[in-house]
Amino acid sequence: MSFILIVAVLAMGGFGFAMIQARKPGPLAADKVVVITRDDDGGSIPDQLERAGVIDSPLWFNLTLLLDGSRGKLKRGEYLFKEHVSLREAEEALISGKVLLHKVTVPEGLTSEQVVQRLRDNDVFVGDIKEIPREGSILPETYEFQRGVTRASVLAKMENDQAKLVDEIWKKRAPDLPIKSPGELVTLASIVEKETGKADERPHVAGVFINRLQKRMKLESDPTIVYGLVGGKGTLGHPISKSELQQATPYNTYIIEGLPPGPIANPGKAAMEAVANPSHTSDLFFVADGTGGHAFADTLDQHQKNVARWRQIEKDAKDRLAPDAAPPAPAAPPAKVHGALDPVDPKAFGGLAPVAATKPPAGDIAKRLARVGADRQTREALLGPSGPLSAGASTRSLADIGAVVQGVNDQSAVDATTAAADDGAATTGPIQSYPMSAAALADQQSREARYGAAPGALSDSGAKMMASADAAAAPAPSAHPGARPRAFDASEGTPLDPLLNTTYDLNFPKVVPVIK
Repeated sequence: MSFILIVAVLAMGGFGFAMIQARKPGPLAADKVVVITRDDDGGSIPDQLERAGVIDSPLWFNLTLLLDGSRGKLKRGEYLFKEHVSLREAEEALISGKVLLHKVTVPEGLTSEQVVQRLRDNDVFVGDIKEIPREGSILPETYEFQRGVTRASVLAKMENDQAKLVDEIWKKRAPDLPIKSPGELVTLASIVEKETGKADERPHVAGVFINRLQKRMKLESDPTIVYGLVGGKGTLGHPISKSELQQATPYNTYIIEGLPPGPIANPGKAAMEAVANPSHTSDLFFVADGTGGHAFADTLDQHQKNVARWRQIEKDAKDRLAPDAAPPAPAAPPAKVHGALDPVDPKAFGGLAPVAATKPPAGDIAKRLARVGADRQTREALLGPSGPLSAGASTRSLADIGAVVQGVNDQSAVDATTAAADDGAATTGPIQSYPMSAAALADQQSREARYGAAPGALSDSGAKMMASADAAAAPAPSAHPGARPRAFDASEGTPLDPLLNTTYDLNFPKVVPVIK
């Protein structure tokens, strides 16, 4: 009796301790999804739970199952275990078989090929789809499936649900509809589905098509053109062209009369109900109104006005987008104020130097006057009787003095023609050009700053001032035929102009040879 009593006390103590362990919070720190597979794939269920961190010890979990008598009642699948789930809660979840369900949404208006592609891209399902279902046979809806379900079974459920729904709607259709079968109802509903995405407009759009069918008018629906060209692909990728509008296909409702041979998409419940019970109006036309909806009309004249209004809305939208599409203009640089004797870049002012806006500081006047004197001496040395740029030296060619710079000293045919026209007669040969030294370039820039005009663009007053300033130093111009002395480089005004092209730096002899 004492032995039995001791055993009973130990058994009761062990049972109580096991119950406490079964209800104690587990080690799982956060909610976790665990897929329980077969024993030959992942081991026993307690071992899989331990590897996933759901339980601490497979021994206590097996003991709990043994005490509850539920070892053979556990179901495999994908489960969501809450944080700190106990052994008893984990056991109840596996016994209930409430596996995690994944939502799969099929939007209205997709083709069967597009639906199949979505299922193939979803890794929740297994297996392949051998045949694409008929167009319009899939019910667009949100479905819930557990992981591991075959794609074929998913499609089968979608088709069964669509067949049941079409049968129910067909029985509740309005009388005297110009559609003769559930298949025609689905076909027209697919056109309505593609024409409008607004739920409250579907009965009105369906009413327009019903009216056109009753009057034996062509439906003239753009989505039917697209389906006739690309089939189950769904979209063209570009707006419908005029040639595509006129292309004859069995689905082009601009050419064929009545309904196309089959649906062009999988319509939803609302579109099918709209066709079965359309709005009673006299409207025969509709066009987009710019708000996401449509403007309806019962006469062609009113419809054309609605179309013109829509075209204007499209044009206004493009005009509003045009400034955003263009790149932003660079910010204008701050204006620079130049003094009377400052060197000025003619490019910055379109060839005209600005008028002096401020008086130079008194301390700089002496330096600038000295610079002006040095410039005058340089000009006299270049243009004087013995200077290399004098009229008497104009008979020497650039080849003779070895100062030809290919591309820089060449004068374009346009300049030669212009120069001949200025002289009143065309020259018999190419106009002689002369290189510009660094001193001549400095002199040119100085005169531009003082007289306010760029080469070839002097004002009348500037030209007179230039003539008076150089009268003492410049000799009389030579009338040598076939040669025209110039004080500027022959590339002036061309793309090779040194003032416009920084490729050539005339301040260094490595670019322009020294005149000997």
